[in-house]
Amino acid sequence: MRRIQSTEAKARFAEFLRTAENGERIAISRNGRVVAYLVPAEDAQEQACREGVARFRAAAADWKPSGITVEEILAARDEGRRF
Repeated sequence: MRRIQSTEAKARFAEFLRTAENGERIAISRNGRVVAYLVPAEDAQEQACREGVARFRAAAADWKPSGITVEEILAARDEGRRF
């Protein structure tokens, strides 16, 4: 991963976009500290999906069984329907 200063990123933004489009990741730093990453869109989408799954799994770990059977759920869903 290439690391560049924010001033360089600003001056050569179009070039770095093409670089990211070609699959390279770029770390953008300010005052010696990385503040952002320029990554291909596919990488960003994959990361967002992974984070979403991780949040869902963390929330699901706290779920407790309700004691309702599948048949009761289906009956409640179908209640009032005309067949």
